[in-house]
Amino acid sequence: MNDRFAALDQAVRAELGTRCSAAVVRVERAGRACFERAYGRTRAAVESPPCWVDTRFDLASITKVFVATVALDDAARGALALDGPLVALVPEWRGTAHEPISLRAILSHTAGFKSGADYRTLLDRDVEAFALTEPLGGAPGERVVYSDLGFIALGTILARLHGRSLSAVVAERLRGWGAASTAYVPRARDLAAIPATETDAWRGSVQGTVHDEKAHLLGGVAGHAGLFGTARDVALLGEWYLAAVRGRPSPLDADIAREALREQAYDPVLRRGLGWALKTSDDNSCGPLMSPSAFGHTGFTGTSIWVDPERDVSVVLLTNAVHYGRSDIRLIRIAACDAALEALEDAVPC
Repeated sequence: MNDRFAALDQAVRAELGTRCSAAVVRVERAGRACFERAYGRTRAAVESPPCWVDTRFDLASITKVFVATVALDDAARGALALDGPLVALVPEWRGTAHEPISLRAILSHTAGFKSGADYRTLLDRDVEAFALTEPLGGAPGERVVYSDLGFIALGTILARLHGRSLSAVVAERLRGWGAASTAYVPRARDLAAIPATETDAWRGSVQGTVHDEKAHLLGGVAGHAGLFGTARDVALLGEWYLAAVRGRPSPLDADIAREALREQAYDPVLRRGLGWALKTSDDNSCGPLMSPSAFGHTGFTGTSIWVDPERDVSVVLLTNAVHYGRSDIRLIRIAACDAALEALEDAVPC
C-alpha cells in the first residue's frame, strides 16, 4: 500500500466490526485510480466471504444520481425536456397540483413531492401509483424537500419514455458507458458475495436484495434506490461529469454536465444541483478540505461519493454501515475524504 494513504487506510479499518463488516474505498485523480482497497467480510460472521475491490454493494440513494444521469442524457439528446411540464408522460398529473412539475424540479428536489412514506402504510398499495398521485407537500418550486417519491416518479417517467422497464433502460445506458457491473436485482448465485445490510423484523436478514423498503415493494427496481454496484462504477459516475467539464472524453454532453453541477436550489444544509448534492458547509460529509465546488451523494446503507472538481479528485466509500445498527456515519465519510485529500496534497501523479 502507498504510505501516503496510511491515514485513510486506518480510518476505514477503525470502523470494521463496529460500524460495518465490509468496505471498499477508491480514490481517483483525473479519472485514474490512486488508491483502492477492500476491507472485511460480507457479514459479521467470520466464515462469510471476504470483500474484494469488485464487490457489489447496495448503493441505496446513489441510485438517484445514476438515474438522474440517464434522464439528463435524454434531455441532452432532445428526448426529454429539462424544463416544461411532464404531463405528456404522466397524464395522471393533468388538472392537478402536479401539472407544472418539470424534470429540473424533480432532479433538484423542488417539485413539491413529500419525502417518502412509511412502508407499513404501503404494503397493500401500488407504490408507483402512490408516488405519482399522493398529494404534494408544497407547490412546485416552493422549497427543497429531498424526496424518494419524486425519484420513484422519475423512474416511471423514464420507463414510459422508452417503452421498457427502468431496469432495462438503466442497464443499457450504463453498459454503454462502461459501468456494466452496476444493475438492479442481483442474480441468485451472486447474493452471498454482496455485503449484508441489516436484519429487520419484516424481512429478516437482508443480503443481496435491496435494503430500501419502498424499492423492495417495487420489486427491487426504482428510481430512488435499488442499484447494486462497485466502487469503480461509482467513481466512474463522478468521472463522467468531471471529464465533461474538464475537457476529457465523456459520454455526457458538457453543457448538461455543467448545468447539473450548478446550484439549482439553495438549502442551508445541502444545496442542490441536478441529481447531485453540492457542498454547502464544512459540516457536510465531504469535510472541510473539499473545495466549495465539490459535489456528491450519499446512500443510507453506508455508501458515498464526493468529487472535488478543483482538484480533479473523487473519493468513493462503500460500506454496509447499517449491518450493526443504524447510525450516523458522517464523521467516517469526512475522515475518508480528508485523509484522501491530504494524501494527494503533494500533487505527485497517481
